Amino acid sequence: MTFTHPSMLLLLCIPVILIVWAWQRRGFGLAMPFDHGEHRPRRILGWTLSAFDTAPALVLLAAVFILSGPQVLRRPQDERVLSNIQFCMDVSGSMGIGGRYDMASEAITTFVDAREGDAFGMTLFGSYAIRWVPLTRDLDAIRNALPFANPRHQPPHMGGTSIGKAVRFCASNMTREAQGGERMIILVSDGVSMDLSDATAVSSVTDALEEAHITLYHVHVGTGQVPGVVQDIARESGGEAFIATDARSLEQVFDHIDRLKPDRFARGGTVPMDFFLPFAVLGLAGLAMHMVGLLWMRYTPW
Repeated sequence: MTFTHPSMLLLLCIPVILIVWAWQRRGFGLAMPFDHGEHRPRRILGWTLSAFDTAPALVLLAAVFILSGPQVLRRPQDERVLSNIQFCMDVSGSMGIGGRYDMASEAITTFVDAREGDAFGMTLFGSYAIRWVPLTRDLDAIRNALPFANPRHQPPHMGGTSIGKAVRFCASNMTREAQGGERMIILVSDGVSMDLSDATAVSSVTDALEEAHITLYHVHVGTGQVPGVVQDIARESGGEAFIATDARSLEQVFDHIDRLKPDRFARGGTVPMDFFLPFAVLGLAGLAMHMVGLLWMRYTPW
């Protein structure tokens, strides 16, 4: 056992002196007429009174130990490995058709609630990418941001769909903001990208994901087929592409992603941990004993 503030242990001399005094004192108190008579020995009573006198000293003893910061080396419980998840949300005009954005928002909210403890971020994109919410564990930030990202409220220059530019933008943000753990981008879109028409553009996206160690999942919202080039990029990163046409299928897709990337736990090394419990129990026991002596087994102090 070690102590964070070992100098505080010098104060132990005070409760020790009080304990010795409680068991060794003689001849104190107010003399009464019957004290001069003959009495049979009552050792148990004497021990009981000394024990009650010791109770305040035990409380002080425990307080000194707690203030000294006792610590022991222990292996902590397995720690949850953080997952950094960034939503890359398409807010082009077509996402407002047929309630696609509303369905995606509800599915994202359910997914976020199921992964409490992870860090979430959000990027909106159309013709340009906008950093909407940085990575945070405050889940309310994601929930409250979704209504303001509605495609019906976006300016005209967000009407296009530039998936390549948006994914590279997300990868750059993830590199700066992620504090360890796994990295995942969930791309939600309903269109074909204008900037992934040549092999060079595709290669730049896959390289950005690989350098940042990011897995890309694509959720295609709509009745059309998943763009083949986006599907290839997702699979190249270790992810997958899905198609969802209604609210139920969207929920199933996000449930599937949750199963593909379940919570992981890592064993931590041996670290010093606070060891207050036995001293807290000692202090509470001393306090309870003192209260019993004062309020129930009341005795005359002399």
